[in-house]
Amino acid sequence: MLSGSYAAVMVDPRYIGVFHEVVRTGSYTAAARSLGYSQPAVSQQMRALERALRTPLFLRAGGGLELTEAGRILAGHADSVVEDLTAAANKITAVRELRRGSIRLCAFPSASATLVPSAVARITESHPELRIQLSEAEPPDSLEALRRGECDVALAFSYPETEESPGDDITGDDITGTDVLDDPMVAVLQVAHPLAGRDSVELGELAGQRWIAGCPRCRDHFLRSCGSAGFEPDIAFTTDDNLAVQGLVAAGVGIALMPSLVLSFLRHPDVVGVPVEGLRPRRVTAYALWEQHRIPATALLLETFGRIGAETAADG
Repeated sequence: MLSGSYAAVMVDPRYIGVFHEVVRTGSYTAAARSLGYSQPAVSQQMRALERALRTPLFLRAGGGLELTEAGRILAGHADSVVEDLTAAANKITAVRELRRGSIRLCAFPSASATLVPSAVARITESHPELRIQLSEAEPPDSLEALRRGECDVALAFSYPETEESPGDDITGDDITGTDVLDDPMVAVLQVAHPLAGRDSVELGELAGQRWIAGCPRCRDHFLRSCGSAGFEPDIAFTTDDNLAVQGLVAAGVGIALMPSLVLSFLRHPDVVGVPVEGLRPRRVTAYALWEQHRIPATALLLETFGRIGAETAADG
């Protein structure tokens, strides 16, 4: 059973607001007029407040209202309670109307350098008070961060040739994705490579080359693709650094298979990207918890990524 002291904490805050207005105006009738209530409604709420506190708050004297000792104590706190509640309501309204707030985004590196700047620019142009916090992680680590509540939106990628989608081991009915774009694969070659001038190549044509492999998920997709093309690649070097991959290709260490998104923002002058026929693109998706969709800032970021993806597809 609740103690008497705790019962006061459980008072409906609306009653405190009405009480504050009664004290300020000096009567139930004046308070009702100020609040747009009926006088009986004000009287009913004040009786409910007195029942909750289990003590009278008002005495009728000389045709008016006089505060009891308990009423005077409550009046001494009502101002700050109403001010705090009003301030909280105003801040919540600002968050709801996207006039303030923050969004935590986790993205993989090539998206951080391409899709994320475009999304942030659009959002901050229309909602300059919103703040976006960016962290970087490859899938499935980014999906795990989403599940742990360390970010609000996770931008991740998946390869259609693999059996697993990003985060299959952690996603469920509580996580949903918004498709952003399809990111075609290209062979990254030295500009002096015999195939560098081609409009496209087949992966099997590169069977005898030395290769530079990337992140674990990309490497897994690469190995599966080579296996489907009928060869096992000779991997001479592995690195997660996109700039290092291109530097190694430029130095003649090997060639690489990379998403075109990488080359769209970062291209070494001595390398070229040639589209690879027969390889389906990787899919870039923005993920969020279902419950996060009700938060306006999260919904705005997902919508913005979707719009950027649609425009990119329209532009070819």
